[in-house]
Amino acid sequence: MAILLTIARKEWLDGIRNRWVLAIALMLWGLAVGLAYFGGVASGLVGFTSIESTLASLASLAVVILPLIALMLGHDALIGEAERGTLLLLLTYPITPGQLLLGKFIGQALMLAVATALGFGSAALTLLLLTPALDTGVVLYLFAVLILSAILLSWIFLAMAYALSGWVNEKAKAAGASLMLWFFFVVVFDLLMLGLLIGLPERLDFASLPYLMLLNPADIFRIFNLGLLSSEEAKTGVMAAGGSLGLGATGLLAGLLLWLCSMMGLARLLFQRSLLRM
Repeated sequence: MAILLTIARKEWLDGIRNRWVLAIALMLWGLAVGLAYFGGVASGLVGFTSIESTLASLASLAVVILPLIALMLGHDALIGEAERGTLLLLLTYPITPGQLLLGKFIGQALMLAVATALGFGSAALTLLLLTPALDTGVVLYLFAVLILSAILLSWIFLAMAYALSGWVNEKAKAAGASLMLWFFFVVVFDLLMLGLLIGLPERLDFASLPYLMLLNPADIFRIFNLGLLSSEEAKTGVMAAGGSLGLGATGLLAGLLLWLCSMMGLARLLFQRSLLRM
């Protein structure tokens, strides 16, 4: 445990020194407040509309921004050490590859958690200060759920980044693969689901479509958060199909945790194999 904490502390201090935490928190706060008050400009609406439309917009924002941040943060965690020549040096100390991977992950995961909590938490306080009519308890509850689930989503993609970092042999390849992975899960996957939803009606069993969405942690995250809202406005298209899963909040959270454990297991396996090639 002492070894893990030492490695995690080093990663945390690197993030503080490079202002990662502050930059992510300020970006999330600015985007969240901007969406809350100017998200309806295209429809001719300016100003705060409702907490539900705001939360739906923030869930979509988190799906786009947080996976990209996590992938860019962790893509060189392992291959970067190898290219700098410090990986083999680190492994000469009384530390196992699994401890090195987990320690680095804990440090960067803590960075993402603090930045996400500060960014969205500050946005919630800003909304409460500027819109006194809001129910404080409801706002704090919905934002707390959003923050916790967003942190879990970012950890999943951070684990994916570690898997890539343990698989490729060059940092540039890891960066390129991270962008491709982000593009697939955030953009391409839902387009494929829409194609199945509207393009292949005779060949597709629609009852099975929602379960295909469990193959994408970003969709699980959105279904979970939209399921907390009573408004049906945001539950259209693929998200409307996902609402019929019937797993409940607990089942969806279990799905996210399964994704996290699977990606960490894959990262460790690929990292161990990369060490054998050295």
